[in-house]
Amino acid sequence: MDENHIAKIVVNKAYQIHTKVGPGLLETIYEVILANELLKCNLRIERQKIIPIIYEGVKFDEGFRTDIIVENKVIIELKSIEQVLNAHKKQLLTYLRLSKLKLGLLINFGESLIKMEYLEL
Repeated sequence: MDENHIAKIVVNKAYQIHTKVGPGLLETIYEVILANELLKCNLRIERQKIIPIIYEGVKFDEGFRTDIIVENKVIIELKSIEQVLNAHKKQLLTYLRLSKLKLGLLINFGESLIKMEYLEL
């Protein structure tokens, strides 16, 4: 399954969740619900996976945590905020670069209409 197919499934599930649950809950609530929905689609997921940082040849395990990685191909960064900022997009682009993955989805459950952005390297 390629990144675009995975992204379509994630977007559909995120939309369904937002429609049923609504905006404004804690990010972790959306994370556990979305993870559960993706597992029901027989997708392999990892929640809160630590991605180490390698700097000048030294590996630091205190890197960053992704919200969800799907099929080791797509990073999902979840937010539950009033408005996504450019800093959030830059954060996901950095995650993609450091993890060597190609596609990331930035999903904001905090607005009355769900907002999603696809970011690619």
